[in-house]
Amino acid sequence: MAIIDLNSDVGESFGRWTLGDDAAMFESVSSANVACGFHAGDPSVIRSTCEKAVQAGVVIGAHVGYRDLAGFGRRFMDINPVELADDVVYQIGALQALAATTGARVQYVKPHGGLYNAIVKHTAQARAVVEAVKSVDPNLPILGLPGSEVLRLAEDAGLRGVAEAFADRAYNPDGTLVSRNQPGAVLHDPADVAEHVLRMATEQSVRTTDGSILNIRAESICVHGDSPGAVAMATAVKSALSGAGVTVGSFL
Repeated sequence: MAIIDLNSDVGESFGRWTLGDDAAMFESVSSANVACGFHAGDPSVIRSTCEKAVQAGVVIGAHVGYRDLAGFGRRFMDINPVELADDVVYQIGALQALAATTGARVQYVKPHGGLYNAIVKHTAQARAVVEAVKSVDPNLPILGLPGSEVLRLAEDAGLRGVAEAFADRAYNPDGTLVSRNQPGAVLHDPADVAEHVLRMATEQSVRTTDGSILNIRAESICVHGDSPGAVAMATAVKSALSGAGVTVGSFL
């Protein structure tokens, strides 16, 4: 039976402000990308999120990003690579400590938002992320877009690069994600999202914005936890995969 990892961005609440229903998402996904406090999350939210992940048997990963709470980490930042590497190390370390209090450990790293998109082609920032992860723990896999600089550099550095696809995002013909500034960039209908994922998981392909079919081989598929109707989408995706004989399970 085929197995595919479903991951979700979680722990993105902050103080009295709540975003998403992490506990409900954990019923459908196998990996949790926990915000580390730079784009979202705070120490109490991080610890609580790790507790919920442990209870649900979901693997914990560090969702590292630019230091940009106001922009939710979705804006590109022209940051010195040395500073970026230090920021990534800092975030992984924070999550490692808080996860340890719940009896869990950080098992992979996934960059967030603006940083994720930047290191598809931005070599200097991609190298900074890879060097940061390797300096903390060379056994930590890094999730990234297929064909991205960060996955290339990770493999060159002896790290495991994990190719990722997106359940609720539209794709350009070149395999990049449609900018969130463009209409139709984010998919909202659970049935459309489920169909999107089934094609990725069973046919290793995705339909792009111009109608063409792009081959895409991914070990993990992301269902964003902050999207409207995220829980319904995740539920529909898991149900569709199960119906097609695909088991949801960690890529580790």
